[in-house]
Amino acid sequence: MSQLSRCPRLGRMTAPHTIAVLGLGRMGAAIATRLADRGWDVVGWTRSGRTADAVETTADPNDAVAKADVMVLALFDGQACRQVVDRVRDSLRTDAIVLNTSTIAPADASSLARQLGPSYVHAPVLGSVPAAAAGDLQVLAAADQDTLDRVRPVLEALGTVRRVDDAATAAALKLIANSSLAGAVLALRDALRQADALGLPRAQVLDVLELGQLGGLVARKRSFLAGQRAAARAEFTIGALAKDMALLAAASNSPLRSAADLADTLADTPAGPEADIAVAATVPAVGGAVFEPLRTYIRGHATGDPAHFRDAFLPTAHIEGLRDGAFVSWRLDDYCALFHGHPAPDEPTRHRRIDSVDVHGTVATATMTLWHGADTFTDIFLLVHVDDGWRIANKAYHRHS
Repeated sequence: MSQLSRCPRLGRMTAPHTIAVLGLGRMGAAIATRLADRGWDVVGWTRSGRTADAVETTADPNDAVAKADVMVLALFDGQACRQVVDRVRDSLRTDAIVLNTSTIAPADASSLARQLGPSYVHAPVLGSVPAAAAGDLQVLAAADQDTLDRVRPVLEALGTVRRVDDAATAAALKLIANSSLAGAVLALRDALRQADALGLPRAQVLDVLELGQLGGLVARKRSFLAGQRAAARAEFTIGALAKDMALLAAASNSPLRSAADLADTLADTPAGPEADIAVAATVPAVGGAVFEPLRTYIRGHATGDPAHFRDAFLPTAHIEGLRDGAFVSWRLDDYCALFHGHPAPDEPTRHRRIDSVDVHGTVATATMTLWHGADTFTDIFLLVHVDDGWRIANKAYHRHS
């Protein structure tokens, strides 16, 4: 039996129960502390060996679980939940409730519910560390009514309880909620990048953004956005949000732009996955080198000089799309032959815009819109990094007449 380190609690309930909190990361520690402060006997454990100052801790989760009326899981992902449950299964009391606050895939939540039966409560929470500390979380709880009634005092100590039909639905709703957060963070990033491009003072920009739809996020994260808390402990990390968006994309079997954007952000953030989500809004834009072949391509259209296209594309490139109702796949020489070294007669009225660029290591994709007289073109590019520079490997286009 391991030694338990005791810390003072602020009081006890009339009939105290013991709660084991497995996982003492940011949220787990905040949940454990909140429950201890509300009078429960709380014993915590974490795989990392991290401790929470306000609760007892043990080196063996079985020691904590063997005494517990409620086992709270506050873990990073579904794999961690499965591993921990398997590790402590034989120590669980027959009447114990397993309360899972972790953000995991719907399929993992369903699997745990089937495995643990009516004693399982899937209860992901909306809100971060400050909300947990204040008991202001929104709890999405899926459980049998009898089980939910038994564990309701614990849940209500953490925040407002919203009953959900089943574990998979609760897990999916939590991912959807985090998707809206990811969208807000990335929208804030776009706003700050545009403001920087316009040379606007950051403080003034944040003042104005606080007045709009992103105001709550800006107000909560202002010190990060102003560059004042780069080394501060994060409340919710980029790595965790990126994980959640990857889970949502996989669960829905649908592409999710925020999942790709956050994955790219992780690669570009010096602080790494442990940085606060607000730091994702301050990551510099994609380096300028990837834009060079796209701008060279634009110069080719503006001047009619095929030499620009030869500079922009790899010699092996193909340009593909529908022309006069038939699919064409031009080699670069064939494409260049369409241009005769002088601008189109209506060039002064034509314009082009690079809409998006996504870099994934040594490959990138880009989208461009070209307004050419009566026609509008959407060009989709695949770029590769070769010979210390970027070149266009292929282009596909669609003509909107």
